Amino acid sequence: MIAPNQLWVADFTFVSTWQGFAYVAFIVDVYSRFIVGWRVGRHMHTEFVLDALELALHSRRPEPHRLVHHSDRGSQGEFNRLSQHL
Repeated sequence: MIAPNQLWVADFTFVSTWQGFAYVAFIVDVYSRFIVGWRVGRHMHTEFVLDALELALHSRRPEPHRLVHHSDRGSQGEFNRLSQHL
C-alpha cells in the first residue's frame, strides 16, 4: 500500500501566452494527488525543474530512502539532470 511522500511523479508542460511560451514544471504526490512542488519559467531550463523538486523536498521533507521519484521525460536533458540530482 502506498502512503504520502512515497511516490512522486514529475512532468512539465508549456502554455502559449501573449508574451510567448510559459513553461511549468510540477511534482505530484501520487497518494494525495497534490502538487507538492512547482515552478514556472520563460525557458525550458533545468534550473526551474530542479527548483520544483527542491520546493517539494523542502515543504514535504520525505524520508530519503522511502521516496520513489518518476518522470516520463527521461529522454530529455532536463529530467536526465533531475535524475542525477536525486
